[in-house]
Amino acid sequence: MDNTWSLMRGAMNSADAPRGLRRGTVARVARFARPHWRRLLVFLLLTVISAVLAVSTPLLAGRVVDAIVGGQAAATVVWLAVAIALIAVVDAVLGLAERWQSAHIGEGLILDLRRAVFEHVQRMPIAFFMRSRTGALVSRLNNDVIGAQRTFTATLSGLVTNVIQLALSLVVMMTLSWQVTLLALLLLPAFVLPARRIGRRMADLQHESAELNAAMTTQMTERFSAPGATLVKLFGRPRAEADEFGARASRVRDIGVRTAMLTRWFMTSLTLVSALAQALVYGLGGWLALTGTLDAGTVVALALLLTRLYTPLTALANVRVDVMTALVSFERVFEVLDLKPMITERPDPVSLPGGDVSVEFDDVRFAYPSADGYSLASLEEVSTLDTRGGEEVLHGVSLRAEPGQMVALVGPSGAGKSTIASLVARLYDPDSGAVRLSGVDVRDVSFEDLRGTVGVVTQDGHLFHDTIRANLAYVRPEATDDEIWDALRRARLAELVDSLPDRLDTVVGERGYRLSGGERQRLTIARLLLARPRVVVLDEATAHLDSESEAAVGEALADALHGRTALVIAHRLSTVRAADQILVVEQGRIVERGTHPELLAAEGRYAELHRTQFTVTERSAA
Repeated sequence: MDNTWSLMRGAMNSADAPRGLRRGTVARVARFARPHWRRLLVFLLLTVISAVLAVSTPLLAGRVVDAIVGGQAAATVVWLAVAIALIAVVDAVLGLAERWQSAHIGEGLILDLRRAVFEHVQRMPIAFFMRSRTGALVSRLNNDVIGAQRTFTATLSGLVTNVIQLALSLVVMMTLSWQVTLLALLLLPAFVLPARRIGRRMADLQHESAELNAAMTTQMTERFSAPGATLVKLFGRPRAEADEFGARASRVRDIGVRTAMLTRWFMTSLTLVSALAQALVYGLGGWLALTGTLDAGTVVALALLLTRLYTPLTALANVRVDVMTALVSFERVFEVLDLKPMITERPDPVSLPGGDVSVEFDDVRFAYPSADGYSLASLEEVSTLDTRGGEEVLHGVSLRAEPGQMVALVGPSGAGKSTIASLVARLYDPDSGAVRLSGVDVRDVSFEDLRGTVGVVTQDGHLFHDTIRANLAYVRPEATDDEIWDALRRARLAELVDSLPDRLDTVVGERGYRLSGGERQRLTIARLLLARPRVVVLDEATAHLDSESEAAVGEALADALHGRTALVIAHRLSTVRAADQILVVEQGRIVERGTHPELLAAEGRYAELHRTQFTVTERSAA
């Protein structure tokens, strides 16, 4: 086992292999393989036995020829033939057992890697998903994970088999006739050098193909979504999109053709050189047999062993490139796993007290981090990451929402309102100061407790491509149908759902696009009601709705906010008049605070926003 990993480490130092792997990659691969070590040992043992049997058959075949030429008893020839047949049967059974073990190892490794990447990616900050290409992430979970799995099946087994078979074949051939063996090895340079060159070229082509496939996956993921398809259709670029996709697909096709021809050229060369070597063996071996130096059976055994010599030699000529190509896939997976989540749960979280919850910001300062702290250039399809960041966007924000109160945040776009809301749900952590729920810092609360306490409704009202029941039960899997219908009634959506042919089993489509904007938003409110959070954050929940939909959503929100502490971000000031406290946010600072009448009377920034907005509304109505 240790020797195998040593060979793989040697592959990393090859001048012929692709560059860019970090030190320690093989050690990490070995650690990842540790849970499968029992199956891996059985697999390698079966591989060793198969290699020994492969060398045994030519020797028995030579014995058969000697028995026939020497006029030995027929029983001897029969028993030798039976032995060859038994070896073939045993080898076939071993092949099945070897495939069984390799399949379990390979599929188990795929499972482990996919779980690790999926769980790790879910812990990444929202900024990571805003920058990363979805298709590139999917490619890491599919193409690269499968490429890594090949290290333990094809590459690893081939490495062990070829080393053992080569060593045994050389020892046996040298024992039978060192002259014939040396002559056969004279053609080795003509065999190995082209193999190394072709191996390097094929590794480069495979790497380019992987990058192109990731780009195509990204394009399909984005363009096949409802918003992406709408954008393409509205702006009349379907032809350009098809041409761009076709160019990448054409290059993948060209790489496929090139790879196929290189493989065929290589196999043709292998066959030709092997045939020439066999001709030399038969020529020299036959002459030595006629002069009495060798037996006829030995010549046959040498010719058959030659195939066991050249095949592993060819494979080992490329083993460094093969191993490195497989390890590149591991490296790409490790790249994602090495990204450290910005938001982590403390090992001994504090439980939130029961009852109503207060929300407090205590001199909070925050700056969005630069991309090099949480992203990868390869996932963004850029040469270098954007290092900009660190510019403070919240400057000493302090506020307090008492239990059961509604606090509204108003102000121009980009003022920092949504950033404040994201800190309550702990999508980010403040750089200084603290965000507290009932006096407990959100950084000290478990993720589960925080999710059960804070509920958020955003303006896009995202839904999964699933049934209405599944979308609602996502926040409470144990919820009964009665509880789901109750949430729908309170969200003013029960009548609509009841009129659908499949009712709760109606599929809403990707991002809920089979529903109208108002229906989609009310469904997200029903989901909030089912979750029963003690704190509600509304981030422009009615921003893009018409008057009728806004009224329906407003009724649902009134029910959702009743008896709960609420932080409401609103562009339309008419929706926050009844707030217990209104905070005006500008350039990351709270510049005014008070009730609606108090702020109007103060004739400050809020009054100015109010006059501007309602003047525009009156003009539009006229």
